[in-house]
Amino acid sequence: MKRRSLIAAIAGLPLLPFVSAQAAETEFTMKAFEAAQKDGKRILVDVWASWCPTCKAQQPILKSLLNAPENKDLVFLRVNFDTQLDVLKAFKVQQQSTLIMFKGTKEVARTVGDTTPAGIAELVGSAI
Repeated sequence: MKRRSLIAAIAGLPLLPFVSAQAAETEFTMKAFEAAQKDGKRILVDVWASWCPTCKAQQPILKSLLNAPENKDLVFLRVNFDTQLDVLKAFKVQQQSTLIMFKGTKEVARTVGDTTPAGIAELVGSAI
C-alpha cells in the first residue's frame, strides 16, 4: 500500500479509545453479587437481551462509564433476560434494558429503557 493510501486509510478510521475497561463486565452470579455486597461495593446490574435494540443503545454508554476513572471500583454484572429467570424474579425485573444500582446491600436507583448518557450517568453516580 502506498504511503498516501495508508495515511488516508488511517485518517478515515474512527478514533478508538486505547484504554481498556477498568470495571470489568461479568456475567451475573449470585456468588459474585453477594461478595460485592459484603464488601460494600457499588454494583451496577444490567439486565439485557441480545435481541433488544434499547439494550444495544445502552452498551456504548455503559462502556464509556466503565472506562471512567471514578468508576474503577464499580462492579458491573450482566443478567441475561432470556436465561436467568431466577435472577429476574429475585430483583422483580419485568423488562430487559433494566439497570439497577446498588451500594452494598441497598438498592439506590433503578431505570428501565433509559438510553441517555446523562440519565445512565446519574444512575451510576447515585451510589457514590
